[in-house]
Amino acid sequence: MAGGATKGGATAGGAGKRAAMRVLLGAVVVAATLFAIEGGEYGTSDLLRQRTRTRTLTDSVRRLARVVDSLEHYKQLVLTDAATQERIAREEFGMVRGDKELLYRFAPGDSLRGERPKAKPNRQ
Repeated sequence: MAGGATKGGATAGGAGKRAAMRVLLGAVVVAATLFAIEGGEYGTSDLLRQRTRTRTLTDSVRRLARVVDSLEHYKQLVLTDAATQERIAREEFGMVRGDKELLYRFAPGDSLRGERPKAKPNRQ
């Protein structure tokens, strides 16, 4: 029986080592899988964040392209359309059309407060 006890004891110790190796191998497989998903330079969360940023930037580029098209159209009007040129001249530079119109400019009420006309010296 002494031989059987030794043989059984060795088998029980080997089974414990095998179970520990299986647990260790399982932990290594789980760690490798997690590293493959999230580890490295670009993990899954990084890729999802980049995809969202790409969508945002693409929308921004489309919006800006529309603005550029609008400005190019306006530039063409300014260069070639007489009505647009006249409107700009009137609004920005206060110009009038020949003798047919008069331009009235109204200064704000407080624009003259600091500047009072100086009194003429008395000559006696």
